[in-house]
Amino acid sequence: MQKLGLNELRERYLKFFEGKGHLRLPSFPLVPQNDPSLLLINSGMAPLKPYFTGKEEPPRRRVATCQKCIRTPDIENVGKTARHGTFFEMLGNFSFGDYFKKEAIPWAWEFITEDLKMPVDKLWVTIYEDDDEAFEIWNKDVGLPPERIVRMGKKDNFWEHGTGPCGPCSEIYYDRGVERGCGKPDCKVGCECDRFIEFWNNVFTQFNKDEEGNYTKLPNPNIDTGMGLERLACISQDVENLFEVDTVRNVLEYVCKTADVKYHESDKTDISIRVITDHIRSTTMMVSDGVIPSNEGRGYVLRRLLRRAARHGKLLGINKPFLYDISMIVINESREAYPELEEKREYIQKVIRIEEEKFDLTIDQGLIILNKYIEETKAKNAETITGTMAYELHSTYGFPIDLTREISEENGLAIDEEGFKAKMLEHRIIGREDYLSKQSSAWSDDIYSSLDKNLKSQFVGYSENVAEAKVLYIIKNDEVVQTAKEGESVTVILDKTPFYAASGGQVGDEGYIEGNDVRIRIEDCKKTDDGKYLHTGVVEKGTLETGADVKASIDIRRRTSIARNHTTTHLLQKALRNVLGTHVHQAGSLVEPDRLRFDFAHFSAMTSEEIAKVESEVNEKILESLIVDVKEMPIDEAKKLGATALFGEKYGNIVRVVKIADYSMEFCGGTHLKSTSQAGFVKILSESGVAAGVRRIEALTGEAALAYLHEREKLINEVSSALKSSPQDSVKRIEAMAIELKSAQKEIEQLRSKLVSGSLDEVFSNAVEVKGVKVVKARFDQLDMEALRNTGDTIRNKMGSGVVVLGSGYEGKVSFVVMATKDVVAKGIHSGNIIKEVAKIAGGGGGGRPDMAQAGGKDLSKIDEAIDYSIKVIEAQIK
Repeated sequence: MQKLGLNELRERYLKFFEGKGHLRLPSFPLVPQNDPSLLLINSGMAPLKPYFTGKEEPPRRRVATCQKCIRTPDIENVGKTARHGTFFEMLGNFSFGDYFKKEAIPWAWEFITEDLKMPVDKLWVTIYEDDDEAFEIWNKDVGLPPERIVRMGKKDNFWEHGTGPCGPCSEIYYDRGVERGCGKPDCKVGCECDRFIEFWNNVFTQFNKDEEGNYTKLPNPNIDTGMGLERLACISQDVENLFEVDTVRNVLEYVCKTADVKYHESDKTDISIRVITDHIRSTTMMVSDGVIPSNEGRGYVLRRLLRRAARHGKLLGINKPFLYDISMIVINESREAYPELEEKREYIQKVIRIEEEKFDLTIDQGLIILNKYIEETKAKNAETITGTMAYELHSTYGFPIDLTREISEENGLAIDEEGFKAKMLEHRIIGREDYLSKQSSAWSDDIYSSLDKNLKSQFVGYSENVAEAKVLYIIKNDEVVQTAKEGESVTVILDKTPFYAASGGQVGDEGYIEGNDVRIRIEDCKKTDDGKYLHTGVVEKGTLETGADVKASIDIRRRTSIARNHTTTHLLQKALRNVLGTHVHQAGSLVEPDRLRFDFAHFSAMTSEEIAKVESEVNEKILESLIVDVKEMPIDEAKKLGATALFGEKYGNIVRVVKIADYSMEFCGGTHLKSTSQAGFVKILSESGVAAGVRRIEALTGEAALAYLHEREKLINEVSSALKSSPQDSVKRIEAMAIELKSAQKEIEQLRSKLVSGSLDEVFSNAVEVKGVKVVKARFDQLDMEALRNTGDTIRNKMGSGVVVLGSGYEGKVSFVVMATKDVVAKGIHSGNIIKEVAKIAGGGGGGRPDMAQAGGKDLSKIDEAIDYSIKVIEAQIK
């Protein structure tokens, strides 16, 4: 058999199936595209599900891929054994209703025996016990002897998950030799030992299973084959496990070099080496596909992996960020297959390093606390870390629960998982109650449950600003009432409304509900889950009655301002992706009439150049007067068109798509402009961080942006007037004044020095002697700290031998300086210890060296007392 590297095996496989009419597709990102059922792609067929189900048309009926995959259900076992890993590559050839068993089985055999030259006598296959068709193909077409074809039951050789498409499978095994077996007489294919290794699985999706458990044949059966690339490399390179495969081994060896350790010298060390090697492969791939460390979802998976690896680095004696450096080896080993790694090299390194540094700030303190908990638990002869302890580590020190579990187990302790979960739940409930307490009383469960669930509000606000409607409900003081009078605050539910209810970051509309001699000013609008629009406001005139016919009209000017900001957020997101990278995605927004706020996933603060570039691009698109086209369409059609969905958002079968020419296309239920030119222009006010990996931009458009510029212009004119200069010359005038000020300050300092020098004779004449040591103490309120230090140096140099104690109350700030000559330091004088006691009198503190120290204080009235107290302190120090 040929000994081939992992990268060559991947290429051989894909080229082989290209020769069989397959379209080679690049690996899909690890982040599932429009599939909320998955956190991360965990198999070769996962991103192809729409093709198998018929929801989407595949680019070709035959496809071959090498798919990046992440699986983390047994993360705690990674490192403890050489079998477990979180990242792997899955080779796959797929047929979407094209070829079937007659082609799939012989092609698999051809590839492994003719292309890879695997010895036939080492190969075994398994089939489903009732799959005579597969047996015939293996036996008659391929020529495999019956004794090498093993029939197995449903548990091993039938692929199904609940109801839906399913079918038998046929696996190919490689016999690695008796020496790798368990030694039992009945050791055979299917044994748990290391002798027979399954490396290729042909799944024949030919049935549909219904709710009653009946299997019916599919009219167009599919082929879904999978082969672990690392497992194939183990066979080809004749190594024991994935950590010894060439590309993985190169990463492992670099880990050893970084930690200055050797593999296979210590079981404990080997665990840490394997953890780091596996986890850095996973994290590098995840970051390259746009995952950013966070406390939720896939971001939390990434954070867990990075922090677990960082912690094992510390166990190996690495006490500085290092994972970002090892990620470079991962990139070098895989960049040919995954060019995005090379393209994002600097970005990957930066994200990983930032997370390492963040964890480094907390892990040492967290470990101290955890070790304290472990000691306390053992002292009580208990065997379990409490849920409260585990939660405290999680919430305060950023310790993932599995890290606490792992360290506890190393110390022979378990953790109270249920108690931890209860604490987490309690935290969520408190948060939810706090949220609900801030909501309108109309959200009360009692109020909501009393309403007819079949009655809904028809929203017509996308096309109409005014609607004739009927009052369905009036809610006042947490009760459903029949009438509401002038001056009363109410929530009104109508059968039809033009009012947009707050959602998707866009605030609700304001306006009026009017009828016969009645007018209600509406200040906000929200929506219940079952489709009732809640118009909250105050009755300004007359009496409102349930069942009344009314006219609902929105504040059009306000709505237009909101639309300006909402359309601009779409432009902003696209510009950010163009400038910063495609990892940018919306993490939240607030669209109001007078401003917009846009939160987005990004790992570091934007530079002023990046902000200017984004602002310029958005304004360019506004000036181009791009048409904003809004359409409703089936969600599958929208996905085919490439519309961007907000991750985690739930969408129905029909979605609303906002398309801005050929520039931007997003799912969105908000209100928008007809043309980008209606936005006027955008002005970015600020860019800041709001959470780990999340940045925020605040900006203005239209009238608000114009008002902002007018205010700035007014401010510039006022400054110019104060400077007695024109706006265009103001900067030069300020620079000239700064030079004048600096010159004046220098002159003041010189005058101060002369003033101090003139009073030095008096200072020296008031010197006292303490146990043979000369002490000069004085107060100079005209000196700041720097000048006070300089004066102290002057006095110390002139006196030759002794201690200087000075104080100042300059501009409301208390300062102290103590200095001592070398000869008195030898007698026991320590300026740092003297000043600690002196400053304490004035409510301050400080310290320093034996020959010089400085301190601050708070109480100006205590300066003299503090200076005088120095004599007692000095007297106590002299030996």
